[in-house]
Amino acid sequence: MNLANLVRRAVHRFPQGAATICGERRRDWSTVEGRIAQLAGALKNLGLAPGDRIALLALNSDRYLESLFASMWADGVVVPMNIRWSVAENLYSIEDSTPEVLLVDDIFLPHARAICEQTDQIKHVIYLGESETPADLLGTNTLRDYETQLAAGERLPGGDRGGDDLAGIFYTGGTTGFPKGVMLSHANLLHSALYGLPEFDLDNEGVYLHAAPMFHLADGSQGVGVTLAGATHAFIPAFDPEATLRAIDTYRVTNILLVPTMLQMLFDHPRFADYDISSLELILYGASPMPQALLERIMQAIPEVQLAQGYGQTELAPICTVLLPEDHQLDGPLAHRRSSVGRPTVGIEVKIVDDEIRRLPTGETGEIAVRGKNTMMGYWNKPEQTAATLVDGWLLTGDAGYFDEDGYLYLVDRVKDMIITGGENVFSVEVENALTSHPGVQMAAVIGIPSEEWGESVHGIVIADPDNTPTEDDLIAHCKERIAGYKCPKGITFRSEEFPLSGAGKVLKTELRKPFWEGEEKYIN
Repeated sequence: MNLANLVRRAVHRFPQGAATICGERRRDWSTVEGRIAQLAGALKNLGLAPGDRIALLALNSDRYLESLFASMWADGVVVPMNIRWSVAENLYSIEDSTPEVLLVDDIFLPHARAICEQTDQIKHVIYLGESETPADLLGTNTLRDYETQLAAGERLPGGDRGGDDLAGIFYTGGTTGFPKGVMLSHANLLHSALYGLPEFDLDNEGVYLHAAPMFHLADGSQGVGVTLAGATHAFIPAFDPEATLRAIDTYRVTNILLVPTMLQMLFDHPRFADYDISSLELILYGASPMPQALLERIMQAIPEVQLAQGYGQTELAPICTVLLPEDHQLDGPLAHRRSSVGRPTVGIEVKIVDDEIRRLPTGETGEIAVRGKNTMMGYWNKPEQTAATLVDGWLLTGDAGYFDEDGYLYLVDRVKDMIITGGENVFSVEVENALTSHPGVQMAAVIGIPSEEWGESVHGIVIADPDNTPTEDDLIAHCKERIAGYKCPKGITFRSEEFPLSGAGKVLKTELRKPFWEGEEKYIN
């Protein structure tokens, strides 16, 4: 099963159905299939051989989606590049994955130029931006026009690669050490979509808005699921609160995925009430912990919209568990479930293990291990890290959590982000939840900082409500009413600017730690 066959399936079932909406461009599935087949032919004309890599460095668009599927239709391997990385980081991913073709848009032409000046790896650059193709040279490469290349391509009948063959390399991390290229097969990505689609209640009449970055699998995997459903892909180039609200209103969007920081910005926007979002049926959120205060606010503001949380990671293509709409209850005996990440989806096994990879009983905290047909093939060119992560068919996620008696999974923290203070383990998510439950706290991040007395002390970094700013003593006292004293912050730093975020919308705690650990040989004690 080549993933591009999902496009053919959509054509067979809904040939005149709306496939893509991007600005003024609207295309049905028959038209999109023809364009993808021709673009695949154009890639073959450039000398693409089976298994060769094709890199993508661009914002969201219909052309981005076409490029993803055309790369696989042509038996290639797609490499979506991180739009938030520096030139140096993306240069690393280019030299690591060795693509010869790079597709780039207007915004990232300077990136592409800098990359091509520093490596001879890229042989062909295709411009998929909205302006007239610049008469430009990128290194020794002529910039090729996307539509011209597509029109010149002969429609390919379809690829031979599929199933367990490599479909894409998706780079993760970059927060510590060198990024890792997660290898996902056609089967990995297909099974992730199959596991998730029934939970997200999307059919061919739905309209999904790509607002989160498509290079990241939280949104990118939705491209597979939406195509599987024969629904409509709508696009905005990148998340912006008002652009998102406008797109929901204009395109009558039914489904969207947003990370908590995006949801915070959306609901804080002064023009939120000016747009008609009544078409929305479901908001899927994930990629980072959801502050309970924000979740309650959303549930109260738009009770008619269903909410679902997806937990996973790139190595799982990316799905693991889902917290369903019926588990989002404001009060009652089951309200506690909304602080969980739900239960494993069909086809996925999850267990909690100790340091010796032994299964722990219900209620005990340990590392989350996952097994399923969505589990990655491994890390590109990193056999040692692959062997450390894939153990006896189980993927060790690096996340700490526990199961309750009803089979709901609760995240406690990243294992590597654990704070050890005075010999006690403190998981930062629990402290962050205590801080964000204060009405004067908009966002919080908790880190460990050096302490002569305790080795590490718990420290909170807070973005406060400017109209209701608490004091440091207020917040520490607030936490002591909710969690054990040793878990409470010993100090608070108030921050006026937004937290530094990764491409997936996660808070970069490594950046927050740096000022406190300056001059130290390591970031833990």
